[in-house]
Amino acid sequence: MVLLSKQATEQYSYVKNCMATPCSFTIPVVDLSKPDAKSIIVKACEEFGFFKVINHGVSMEAISQLESEALNFFSMPVTEKEKTGLANPFGYGNKRIGHNGDVGWVEYLLLKTNQEVNVPVHSQNPEKFRCVLDDYLCAVRNMGCEILDLMAEGLKIQPKNVLSKLLMDKQSDSVFRVNHYPACPEMGLDGENLIGFGEHTDPQIISLLRSNNTSGLQISLRDGSWISVPPDYSSFFINVGDSLQVMTNGRFRSVKHRVLANGFQSRLSMIYFGGPPLSEKIAPLPSLMKGGKEESLYKEFTWFEYKNSSYGSRLADNRLGHFERIAAS
Repeated sequence: MVLLSKQATEQYSYVKNCMATPCSFTIPVVDLSKPDAKSIIVKACEEFGFFKVINHGVSMEAISQLESEALNFFSMPVTEKEKTGLANPFGYGNKRIGHNGDVGWVEYLLLKTNQEVNVPVHSQNPEKFRCVLDDYLCAVRNMGCEILDLMAEGLKIQPKNVLSKLLMDKQSDSVFRVNHYPACPEMGLDGENLIGFGEHTDPQIISLLRSNNTSGLQISLRDGSWISVPPDYSSFFINVGDSLQVMTNGRFRSVKHRVLANGFQSRLSMIYFGGPPLSEKIAPLPSLMKGGKEESLYKEFTWFEYKNSSYGSRLADNRLGHFERIAAS
């Protein structure tokens, strides 16, 4: 277990415990084996930008093996973890999130998905880690492509692979992140929770997340209220990203989310961020523009431009604000 002193925790942010999940709210559940999956996905993306997936086709063995390897890595001394041998921003990170002052109760591994040598060289068994990681990434990418194809079908977009082909492209700029949130025995006063990962939206097209059976993930609803997402070890949670919001001209909305530290258990989450090639132009899809009569809400940009812009921002910033078209007065 990783513990920080009270003095060390003072640099972190706290939030008041949110109210219990409203009885009227239920996280949409998509069974990928059912014929109504595409319609449920579209509705969930329009209303929440978030849903849970079951019967996803990723084996529990692949999930368990990678989780075990990740926990082995995070159990090593910090001095060893810092010797990952991977260039910034990839590799091991601790507390600091990004380059602009954001801090969280978290340590993490950030890895590329399109390179063969892609694991911490100082992990206890790098060859096994690499093999387990490759199997997991392949399965999750395939699941992501299936979900994107169902989105396209539900939106009546042609060709059906207009979204999934961006993840399958050899130049895809997808990344994989493993977050480890140690148990936090020193919580704030008056029922406050320590922030593990501050509120933000994901800049990519789609994020595919799973975690161990530890609470902490919260999403923001349209009215600004925060609700807790019950953990589910065997399922995946899907986030709409900023790029998909633009490609659907705002029909789908990227979901704002955050993670609170848990006072009793450590939390491990693994997230596949499905991104397009750096040169890909991000703009509303023509087939969703109602025969050319609908106005684009966003200026066209490349993924490289948006990625660079997001690097210069804080977690909670509205990154898309720089690319929104201002309506004529």
